[in-house]
Amino acid sequence: MNDKSFRMNGLEKSFSFDLSGGLLCLDFANTVSDRSSGRENEHLRRFLDLVSFAKQVGLISEEQAWRLVSSANRHPKDAATVLEQAIALRESIYRLFSDVAGGRQARDEDLATLNRALSESLKRLRVQRQSRRFEWAWQDQSEALDRMLWPVARSAAELLTSEELSAVRECAAETCGWLFLDRSRNQSRRWCDMKVCGNRSKARRHYQRSRGTL
Repeated sequence: MNDKSFRMNGLEKSFSFDLSGGLLCLDFANTVSDRSSGRENEHLRRFLDLVSFAKQVGLISEEQAWRLVSSANRHPKDAATVLEQAIALRESIYRLFSDVAGGRQARDEDLATLNRALSESLKRLRVQRQSRRFEWAWQDQSEALDRMLWPVARSAAELLTSEELSAVRECAAETCGWLFLDRSRNQSRRWCDMKVCGNRSKARRHYQRSRGTL
């Protein structure tokens, strides 16, 4: 088995992320499961997981994913640093939007973390010609290990400054804590995923009623 085949198998066997947040920055914030349970389940354990997330949400192509993994293999310390930065950014994004959803004032240190990441990302934004139109595009730096963080930071900043900010919700399930954008008609959505957290909560309430504990 050659090196590329080995890396390909690693990507194919990596964790498949649940994308129920409704927006890139919220899906990124949700790369930890069971936040409210006291037994958090981390899904960004390796740089490879970060690449897998980026590939799954369409931030990078398959070929770009292989280049990033190859670059990480050549520069493992740099890859570890980027993973640390990714987790720090993710946690700040999570706290920012959790505070928004809970009606609390956002913390200055979390906004500072986002602004640092945003400053780095905006350096890579370009306007390019597309036929007779123009569009935003990211500078082509295929092996930049932190490239998947650029659009994440931009997504978070755009949501914070948009009218949709009031639609940010935190899952009502006791052990979940995932964030999502409530685009329902009457904005009454309570669960990140009705089939998962919603059904679990219904089953729990049914069990409690049957035992007379509700």
